[in-house]
Amino acid sequence: MLAAVDNLRLALGTFLGNPLRSLLTLLGIVIGVTTVITMMALIEGLRLKVNNDLSQLGANTFQVSKWPSGFGRVNWQKFAKRKDLTLDDLRAIQESCPSVGVVSAADTEGAQKISTASMETRPSVRVTGATSEYIDTSGINIAAGRFFGQVEAVDGRQVAVLGLDVVETLFPGMEPLGQEIRIKGRPFTVVGVLQRRGSFLGMVSMDNVVILPLRAYETVYGDVRSVGLAVQAQSPELLQKAQDEVSNLLRRRRDVPPLEPNDFELRTNESMTETFNNLSKVITVASFGVCLLSLVVGGIGILNIMLVSVTERTKEIGIRKALGARKSRILGQFATEAVMLSLFGGAIGVGLGFGLAFLARWMLGFNTVVPGWAVALSLGMSSGVGLVFGIYPAARAARLDPVEAMRSE
Repeated sequence: MLAAVDNLRLALGTFLGNPLRSLLTLLGIVIGVTTVITMMALIEGLRLKVNNDLSQLGANTFQVSKWPSGFGRVNWQKFAKRKDLTLDDLRAIQESCPSVGVVSAADTEGAQKISTASMETRPSVRVTGATSEYIDTSGINIAAGRFFGQVEAVDGRQVAVLGLDVVETLFPGMEPLGQEIRIKGRPFTVVGVLQRRGSFLGMVSMDNVVILPLRAYETVYGDVRSVGLAVQAQSPELLQKAQDEVSNLLRRRRDVPPLEPNDFELRTNESMTETFNNLSKVITVASFGVCLLSLVVGGIGILNIMLVSVTERTKEIGIRKALGARKSRILGQFATEAVMLSLFGGAIGVGLGFGLAFLARWMLGFNTVVPGWAVALSLGMSSGVGLVFGIYPAARAARLDPVEAMRSE
């Protein structure tokens, strides 16, 4: 026990004796650990955010689309050849799927500019055209006013429901209900305001939106070729049955052969969560790859600095061995110094990682969470690097002949 304490004291003295050299040696380890901590905090925070955002859609809701979702390369030409999803499909689902409670259809145009007589937004608003059932399947809630009804949707009335970002831009300090907005020169009357929803993945505001009846939306943007369908089962227990009914119905309507895959996409909260998890696994592996490379660079630096330390302290080692110090004591001293040096670098990296995670929380608008296992793994890897790359200099110091060592200058 006393030997271990003595080794720690000597290691700390060595570090404090050459602080600048030690810090420069640790740059690789600091960078590697900082990368892991920051990326794991972002991924864990995004995972919690995704789960929360998807839970707003309801446990018994799924989406049907002509187009795939996900990450990576997509052959869009292949999917463009698929048949469109139409309002006839919506009506067929309503009439033929007993496990389905509500079905809505929607289409969205992004990067739009909304204006009033005196104000206008940036060209960043998402304009959604939807059926009246959209309020039940999208997870949105009304803060003021109302959502448009079925009659207004069927007639294509020029009414609109606004997100709070749009309200704050166009009607600062004013009552928006009953006011007129213009979309591509066409007037719409504001009948409702949505409750604030925040941002999706901390990047895309879900409040920068305008929702119109689908037929009114088509008067602005032209006929919608393919809509996205949102389907709500009668209950969470009937979700799988509802998916099977919708899938079988659409396969028949679209003449998909029995052994062929679906020519439409059916997505649940679980499938979208799985897609994100697959992406996060890739990012995690890449982060650890960067960390491993940085740790190797840092380990080489530790190997070099420890060899220099052994050379500088050759006479000290000789005196200690002449006074009876065993090889194991010398070995333990220098191995402890290497481990302490790399562990200190790991601690700096963890501190910087927490700082960057906090900064990301402020910049991206969602909570970043540093998992405990990432901290433990980073510190463990740092210590391991110190031990692996420090053992050779330590063994070299332990093997020194005391007579020859005391003669060195």
